[in-house]
Amino acid sequence: MADSTKDVPFKTVQVEALVVMKIVKHCSNSFPTAATGSIVGMDKDGVLEITNTFPFPTVDVANVDSGHQNDASALAAAAPRAKANIVYQNEMIRHLKEVNVDANNVGWYTSATMGNFVNSSFIENQYHYQRENDRTVALVHDVSRSSQGALSLRAFKLTRNFMTAFKEGKFTTESLQKSKLSFKDVLVEFPVNVHNSHLLTSYLHQLPSTPTEADLAMPTSLSDLQRDPIKMPLYPSTDILDLSIDPFLEKTCDLLLDSIESHYTELNNHQYYQRQLAREQAKITAWQTKRKAENAARVAAKQQPLPEDEWQRVFKLPQEPSRLEGMLNAKQVEQYSKQIDGFTANVSAKMFAVRGNLLPE
Repeated sequence: MADSTKDVPFKTVQVEALVVMKIVKHCSNSFPTAATGSIVGMDKDGVLEITNTFPFPTVDVANVDSGHQNDASALAAAAPRAKANIVYQNEMIRHLKEVNVDANNVGWYTSATMGNFVNSSFIENQYHYQRENDRTVALVHDVSRSSQGALSLRAFKLTRNFMTAFKEGKFTTESLQKSKLSFKDVLVEFPVNVHNSHLLTSYLHQLPSTPTEADLAMPTSLSDLQRDPIKMPLYPSTDILDLSIDPFLEKTCDLLLDSIESHYTELNNHQYYQRQLAREQAKITAWQTKRKAENAARVAAKQQPLPEDEWQRVFKLPQEPSRLEGMLNAKQVEQYSKQIDGFTANVSAKMFAVRGNLLPE
């Protein structure tokens, strides 16, 4: 994946605070249904600046491909590539341009639950944007993780090797070995920086702190004000000292186990294909051996030999299943593993900190 980062036209993603608030509000109001929308901005000096956003409207069943299930989550997940929303997006960008707002489409955003976003719909949406413009990203806002007080906003993009393989639609074992494509090469993640305007930054610095209950010692001169700056409240809060295990850890472990079961299901399907292929190849070998013996007897009897390539019409080799779902599932397992590692790191540090008081001397 380190080689794939050399191909990208930008190195970091800068999101305006107003855009973050719009995305958080839309995703929170739509939870647990998936929420999607478009983002606009511009690429400047290796930084993709995202300056505005707007949500996609509710998708009608008639505007969605028949391969998708007719439920709210599937319709919302397919919204970025729906024909009606493409027209809506172009119209919205035209209106933004009229009011002197950045009118460059730089991708889309989607909501996620417990880090579960690596699926075929996500890949198809990003491929739809990235094939037209390489300077596009997918912002993923995890509503469940953000509900704990820590904003979870990540930016992803498909690698160039995966774009080529997805365009060809060949995800067989032979093609993957030839291109050396693995689940680690599906997505590349970019660091996300939240940017505030100077006016907003000045306003935040001027917000007064919470007054104390004790009597305040009033300053007597200007020098007292200069020596005693404004005392900001403690940050972070004492809530981080809570020793309770992360409530999302158990649910993430359950999702990880489900992904591992899906991995074994894909593995069993591939092994079943290999057994079918071995049986058909054994039949073909036996047929070819028999045909060669028949032709040898016909040549000895001065008769015209029979064609030896007739097995291609007699036998039909089974088609190898696509390995794409297995790759995406492996990538999702990696996402769950990183989440669990992050959860347990904080809990373990707290437990080791109080270990001396918990254990008898």
